Amino acid sequence: MLNMEEAYTVAHLLMIIAGLIMLIFGSIGNLLNIYVFTLWSRSRRTLKDHHQDTHQANNSSLYLLASSISNLIVLLYPLVTRIIFDGFNYSVSQNQVIFLCKIRFFVLHTSDLMSLTYFCMATFDRYLITSRNAHLRNLSTTKHRTIQIILLVFLFFCLHNIPLLIFFEVSSTGDCDVNSNQYSYYYLYATQIFLHGIFPIVFLSIFGTLTFQQLKQLQVHVQNHLNVDKQLSRMLVLMSIAIVISSIPYCVEQLYYEMFAHGNQQQSGLIFLLHVISSILFYVNPVSSFYIYFISTPHLRHEVQRLFYRSKHHHRFTNNQIHTITDLHQSH
Repeated sequence: MLNMEEAYTVAHLLMIIAGLIMLIFGSIGNLLNIYVFTLWSRSRRTLKDHHQDTHQANNSSLYLLASSISNLIVLLYPLVTRIIFDGFNYSVSQNQVIFLCKIRFFVLHTSDLMSLTYFCMATFDRYLITSRNAHLRNLSTTKHRTIQIILLVFLFFCLHNIPLLIFFEVSSTGDCDVNSNQYSYYYLYATQIFLHGIFPIVFLSIFGTLTFQQLKQLQVHVQNHLNVDKQLSRMLVLMSIAIVISSIPYCVEQLYYEMFAHGNQQQSGLIFLLHVISSILFYVNPVSSFYIYFISTPHLRHEVQRLFYRSKHHHRFTNNQIHTITDLHQSH
């Protein structure tokens, strides 16, 4: 059993090592996500299976593009500062409150809630698209309307999280905390537990399950061959499972702090270690999306391979041109 000092040491090292690995691989993965979903959202391919509008076919790709951009922001700012806080035991001073408390938590909750919301909407769109009910399929919006929804979600969460810019301050221990008792209850139960945890867990559990059931029915009709549309639906189901699993420890941690914040101090080292593990799991969502998509979706793998093949081919072509020009100059 770890003593308090050993638990702190393990926690700091775990945050540094795991955090840096997640930052590197997560940033690369989300950049590749942005590339692929940008291509898919511009695709003019129609879906012959359901005779749907091209704009409807691209809705999920647009949502996932917006989600990937939000994930990248979460990694480049909140995760980096979380590594500094928990990995290097950094205390925030009063002159850093705007950048490391107010703006940080505003960006964290705005970007993460946008990412979860866009993913939920992509999953719901796949549920509509894969339905055998024509009325449900027709509920899928046009591409133009989808872009409007994405912008409205962005505006809503920016306005919703303005109180974070007002009420977050530096505590006496050098941590960022809400300095309003009234808002702290809303922040804990509405923002952290409900919006970050309960809502996406319930929503994705329901519509992920329904989409999975509809996929099994669709496979029968296409003789077990999954086209691009069904591959996208399948990868959303797998990502939904990952989000549900990683959201549970975060909710449990927030509830624990509310109920036992003034518990036995002898357990603080172990509690801090559990906090670090919970934080790492919290950032699994923005980090793992590309790798889940890559493993589960042959068409996404093909797009990534084409990207690197074109880069390699372009590099070889450029080198050949340089050698040819050099040879010509030498011959003269």
